[in-house]
Amino acid sequence: MPGRLPVMTAPAAEGVRVDWDAVPGPVRAGIEQICGAPVVRAATQPGGFSPGVAARVLCADGRRCFIKAVSAEANPDSPAMHRREAQVLRALDPLIASGELAAPRLRGMTDVGHWTALVLDDVDGRQPSVPWQAGELARVVAALDQLADVLTPSPITASGIAEVHGADLTGWRTLAGEPGAGRRSRLDEWSAKHLDLLAEIEQGWAVHASGDTLVHADIRADNLLLTPDQVVVVDWPHACVGAAFLDVVLFAPSVAMQGGPAPADLVARTRAGRAAGHDQLVAVVCALAGFFTEQSLRPAAPGLPTLRAFQDAQARVAREWLAGLIKPALA
Repeated sequence: MPGRLPVMTAPAAEGVRVDWDAVPGPVRAGIEQICGAPVVRAATQPGGFSPGVAARVLCADGRRCFIKAVSAEANPDSPAMHRREAQVLRALDPLIASGELAAPRLRGMTDVGHWTALVLDDVDGRQPSVPWQAGELARVVAALDQLADVLTPSPITASGIAEVHGADLTGWRTLAGEPGAGRRSRLDEWSAKHLDLLAEIEQGWAVHASGDTLVHADIRADNLLLTPDQVVVVDWPHACVGAAFLDVVLFAPSVAMQGGPAPADLVARTRAGRAAGHDQLVAVVCALAGFFTEQSLRPAAPGLPTLRAFQDAQARVAREWLAGLIKPALA
């Protein structure tokens, strides 16, 4: 198996950001109507894969908001993700408002032409340091346990993970069905050698991922904000219902890629992770490794120049993790 990427070579999680001043006037007007006052200062925020606006803004009345806005012309899939996030945050608002769930409150959404924009409360926090620092990671691990407690059973009506992500988690089967001269020829040696077995294991992931917990399904360093007393989880478009261990398993490859502990170690630090059975982990990690591997071999995504490299780096970690889990079967 190839070794894990050195920390310093880990690609950034970033899209092509659009400055507030570059947003069309009618879109800005719709956003300011939700804010309740004109925007007088905007600071574009780094990190994350949205190819649009991600800015902290100060309004004329002193209010601070966070703006997310994207055009379908930049990436055709992103507006739908913003709308999905708005739906999730509206449903979760009672928990957020009460302080039970550490997530930003949605103030409103607007669609103007090809643009979709969300206005959220600004969180006075920062992303975790990368490479990961032990103390900050410990805070996040504790927050994941708390998140699972609050969101089990799911407090909102939401689709199951198989329905939301079933079409995505077919990477090994997709590659196995392609001609040998296609993307299969670009696979690493281990994946190419065991492709048929990986495709077989992957088929069962949905059964092993089922559960009654609302999972975020996209936790990474760039989707977390640390405040003095909270770990705030942002960017909720992928939320769905599944097994409680999913969030830490899906999180683990990015942590290892960014200087944190090996995935198995991280998973064992959470209650949900320790409760997961071996067969559950094998099936879900297999599907995750297949997703990252297959996605990394696709052409570049519009407005997301580092996405494929980021996926490739996570794929290497996930494949190494998977190889350890299924080593007895390969003997």
